[in-house]
Amino acid sequence: MNPGIVIIIAIATLIAGVAIGYYFFTSRSKQEKARLQIKSENILLEAEEKAKELELQAKDKAIQFRQQADAEVSRRRAEVTREEDRLTKRREELDNRTDRLEKREQALNKRQGAVDKRSNEVEEMYEKEVGELERISQLSQADARGVLLAEVEKSARDDMARIIRQVEAEAQEDGDRKAREIITTAIQRVASEHVSEITTSTVSIPSDEMKGRIIGRNGRNIHAFEQAAGVDVIVDDTPEAVTISCFDPVRREIARRSLAKLVLDGRIHPAHVEKVLKNEQKEVERIIADAGEQAAFDAGVPGLHPEITKMLGRLKFRTSYGQNQLDHAVEVARLSAVIAAELGANVEIAKAGGLLHDLGKAMDHNMEGTHALLGADFAKRYGVNPIVVNAIASHHHELEQESVEAAIAESADAISGARPGARRESLEQYIQRVRALEDLANSFKGVNQSFALQAGREVRIFVKPEDIDDLESIRLARDIAKNIEETMHYPGQIKVTVIRETRAVDYAK
Repeated sequence: MNPGIVIIIAIATLIAGVAIGYYFFTSRSKQEKARLQIKSENILLEAEEKAKELELQAKDKAIQFRQQADAEVSRRRAEVTREEDRLTKRREELDNRTDRLEKREQALNKRQGAVDKRSNEVEEMYEKEVGELERISQLSQADARGVLLAEVEKSARDDMARIIRQVEAEAQEDGDRKAREIITTAIQRVASEHVSEITTSTVSIPSDEMKGRIIGRNGRNIHAFEQAAGVDVIVDDTPEAVTISCFDPVRREIARRSLAKLVLDGRIHPAHVEKVLKNEQKEVERIIADAGEQAAFDAGVPGLHPEITKMLGRLKFRTSYGQNQLDHAVEVARLSAVIAAELGANVEIAKAGGLLHDLGKAMDHNMEGTHALLGADFAKRYGVNPIVVNAIASHHHELEQESVEAAIAESADAISGARPGARRESLEQYIQRVRALEDLANSFKGVNQSFALQAGREVRIFVKPEDIDDLESIRLARDIAKNIEETMHYPGQIKVTVIRETRAVDYAK
């Protein structure tokens, strides 16, 4: 075939294919466009229907909201109407009440006027009556008030004194009965074997020749002994005896034992004197330590510091009115334990307070202060229980007692010292104490006479009845007792009795 024809046929085929493809594409495009148009119209229709439906729903909700709002407004209007009605009624009630109050106030004003008028009349009548009474009694109103107050005060004071006496009598009766039971039990259970002991300061010598050896040439031996021992040696006309004098009982005991050993040995010269004194000082210190430990054991007070037991042992050589103070301390501890057990107090603290209450007497020769405060300071320094320290310091009321154990220690101390035969004193000291007791009582205002009875354990005071009434007599007894405690030294206790006696005397003619 001719190539040109082939080319022409190919070209014609190509053109026909393009024309057919264009026609097919154009037809498809028109179909797709028509389909999309139909779909968009359907969507628009659906949108319009949904819009209409939503519009209808919105209108329905709007209608519901409006109905609800109208109902709420109606309800609120009804409530407001009811509140207005209630307020209107309340206002009417208040108006009525105000009217009634105004009427009542007017009535009260009228009545007050009448009362004021009546009061003025009563005041005038009272002034007239008072003036008439003043004229009849010849006393002014102030004078009459003074007389009335004086009578009322006197009556009240008499009633007060009677009540005080009644209460004190009842308390005294019950307290005395209970105290007698406790004290009797305590004394029966303790019951010391001996009640007094005297520490001697006299050294026996075999002959008067020994006195010369004690004195030595030109007094060399006695001067050396006195200087080394710190005592005074009195060599007088007493046969076969030499007296040692010293305010410190421990030094006196060391000197007594040393001198007795020197006399027994026969070698008396200054060098030997010093050696013997040193040995006896060590021996006495050992005796003191053993005595303190034994006293603590006998009293049942363990755990004391060694320094306290040593100081306590020094009381072995100390006496008070002839009573050995170490034995007294042990006895007070035992009495305190029995009383504390009967009263339900702390037995251990009471025993310790009783044992150590006079600890200061072992040191009051060398230090300033009362034995109660010195002993309390010493015990506090070595860790003694503060309650026991207070019992030591307050057993003579130099400090306030802070516990019942302190009062128990004080009572046991008084019992131990006041038992018959426990203490003694010289006739001169006794006369001075009794005289001082009567002088002290006579120094108070209103006292007529005073008498010391029962060996100075009681003082009876007669007062002037025109100066001292019943209440003042009670106060006077307390003041005198307190003054005796603060200014005098005495064993045991002293009873103060104030007697007010009124005598009416007349004569038949």
